[in-house]
Amino acid sequence: MDRTLAVIPARGGSKRIPRKNIKDFRGKPLIAYSIQAALDCGLFTRVIVSTDDEEIASVARRYGAEVPFVRPEELADDFASTASVIDHAVEFFEKQSEYYDFVCTIYATAPFIRGEYIRKGYELLKDSDAVNAFSCATMPFPIQRTFRIDGQGRAEMFFPECFFSRSQDLEEAYQDAGQFYWTCRSRQKQHKDAVMFSNVSIPVVIPRYLVQDIDTPEDWKRAELMFDAILRADD
Repeated sequence: MDRTLAVIPARGGSKRIPRKNIKDFRGKPLIAYSIQAALDCGLFTRVIVSTDDEEIASVARRYGAEVPFVRPEELADDFASTASVIDHAVEFFEKQSEYYDFVCTIYATAPFIRGEYIRKGYELLKDSDAVNAFSCATMPFPIQRTFRIDGQGRAEMFFPECFFSRSQDLEEAYQDAGQFYWTCRSRQKQHKDAVMFSNVSIPVVIPRYLVQDIDTPEDWKRAELMFDAILRADD
């Protein structure tokens, strides 16, 4: 049976939304939604939170996650990559002769995450020769019709040849949903330089109404409105 590890990175130094990871979001700390989705999908040998912050650690434990270590300071600043944080967590266990076949990075700021999509990502990855599987959603507008504003304040299309094309005739584009990222450890070692958004990965398409980055106060407000709308639709 596969050994699977969920790692939820959650540092304490969020600046644009202070204490974002444990800020109350419609009745629960934001991180609680990610923890509960990981636990509810019933896949993981362990669900852990990697944090440098004792208050976040306390909240994480309250909602059922493990916090087996304190993240080092050098991995808790604005420049630490998610990949380095995940590597640290995996290496922590490997030093104790505890190895995992599949590792899933789950962001702490994903209140719309659903266990069913985490499970789908695992099943698609397991039954393939891919290295990764990650959440994505369709773009809300054809990227071929986008434009930049140049140095003179004028519009300049990225793809001017597509100006007269009908939207329905343009190829669908997708974006990272920022929820979960599965990796097969054995295959990862054979493709060390491959990036996530490439042919070594399987995109797991989720509904656009379940996707919202939460980086700014405006994002937070939008997420609350979306959450309320979903609750009303479910009633």
